[in-house]
Amino acid sequence: MKTKARGMVMASFAADSLALGAHWIYDTGMIDRKLGRVQQLLKPLKESYHPTKDRGEFTHYGDQTLVLLQSVADGGGFDLRHFAGSWRGLFKAYHGYVDEATRATLGNFASGKGPEESGSFSNDLGGAARIAPLVYRYREDVEQLMASVRAQTAMTHNTPLVVDGAEFFARVAGRVLAGESPVTAMQEVGAECFKGTPVEEMLKEGLDSWTLETRTAILEFGQSCDAHGAFPSVVHLIARFEEDLREALVENVMAGGDSAARGLVVGMVLGAHLGPDAIPQEWWTDLKQGERILQLLEKIDKEAP
Repeated sequence: MKTKARGMVMASFAADSLALGAHWIYDTGMIDRKLGRVQQLLKPLKESYHPTKDRGEFTHYGDQTLVLLQSVADGGGFDLRHFAGSWRGLFKAYHGYVDEATRATLGNFASGKGPEESGSFSNDLGGAARIAPLVYRYREDVEQLMASVRAQTAMTHNTPLVVDGAEFFARVAGRVLAGESPVTAMQEVGAECFKGTPVEEMLKEGLDSWTLETRTAILEFGQSCDAHGAFPSVVHLIARFEEDLREALVENVMAGGDSAARGLVVGMVLGAHLGPDAIPQEWWTDLKQGERILQLLEKIDKEAP
């Protein structure tokens, strides 16, 4: 399980960096013309949302995920207030894009609210996409995993849809690490934990779409950050490319829009299923923070009880 757990975290980060070059380009024709088929890490275009970023770096989602990984490693586990301090520190002099949910959360902190009440009312999937470090640390403790996943998500995205979405994909990743297939894990978690909820409905939409061409499916669901479209898009990608991590993440980028948030989750689940060998070697070696990530995972392993 340990090897696949590392693959889970590595693939989540690699997916974010792969998406960086085309992130938030909604015109898929423009992706085709200016970038071609995105099969390697790219430097963002000058006119993009990430002009200060370089090839092999992360979007603001990936940067926050790295802060969470560092916080878990430094604290021997998840502590909301420690994470909140580290997260706020990231944005004191941040050289990347700051989205609306982040600005709202920082404003709530500035007004004196604590991390339990600082979350924005954003429905963006990004808040639920950072969770691979928590699944890694608490993969054998479901109760602690659920508590930490929900708390870290609500700190910035305090809406039921996003918080439930984080719990859903954390449960799925945990089951996949234990040996279940991704599609079976999604079906079982939906039936056991989310029956009669919006999550169940979005899950069905995503599973039903698996035979569609990915661009068609994601365009129909919505390419934007909103979980109403991003959640079923993630499910689609996992179901359609259950045994092909590389193709899942490339097709995710080629579908346009908020490919980074989708990719973090897809990479996590398929990385848990297929392990680190499924990640193209050049994606990992080109990642600027790759060695640091592996060192932090090693630190977590040494300090975990």
